[in-house]
Amino acid sequence: MQDLQFARTLTSKPNTNSSVLGIWLFPITKPLKKITPIEEKWANTLPVRKQIEYKYSRAYARLALSTLFGIEPLKIPLFAPPGKPPKLAKGWGYMNLSHCNNALLIGWSSKKIGVDIENANRSFNAIKLAERICSTKENKLIKDLEIEEIRKIVLSRWIAKEAAIKWQQGLLYKDLNQWQNNENTKIYTNKKEGKQVFIDLIDIDSWKIGIAYDKNIHPSPPIICFDR
Repeated sequence: MQDLQFARTLTSKPNTNSSVLGIWLFPITKPLKKITPIEEKWANTLPVRKQIEYKYSRAYARLALSTLFGIEPLKIPLFAPPGKPPKLAKGWGYMNLSHCNNALLIGWSSKKIGVDIENANRSFNAIKLAERICSTKENKLIKDLEIEEIRKIVLSRWIAKEAAIKWQQGLLYKDLNQWQNNENTKIYTNKKEGKQVFIDLIDIDSWKIGIAYDKNIHPSPPIICFDR
């Protein structure tokens, strides 16, 4: 992990041939910053809680990318209406974001990228979720474990598969069961399409994050810029 200053050393201009993988983690304790007029307009159509979430994520995505490209946050060519995956202008690479109740995770790459974040202690029905998202083989491997161990494994699977779907630019309800882990590796395969992606699962403070990317382009593990 590095602090936010690290990002300023990455590059000063868009470079889609770059091997840089930019990852930023922001706890949701920071003050709101400016967003564009169109983003303000979009935000005002949302319920109050969603307004704050939307404004925070877009403002800090702009801040992170401004340190990467060396330009003002409001000049980042980001198109990110509510409910849509964020997109950068052609030639500016790919961005993805994820948030939980107390943190925001932002990823950037010259190629496709997917990120996901959850609280590591999140409570849920692990057995029920395992039946939904894990393969028959995966469920057989965990069925005799203690419930807390099952919860941790299923949470990791969920984060990895959601990151893979975001990398794929797919749909959660449609593609969740298509992604399977190649045993004892960090590679996930889409059994329907044959696509493969490398996924790093990383624990930071009280969070668990997943980052899906092309390992042929980027080193592993990625450096995370953590603005405490």
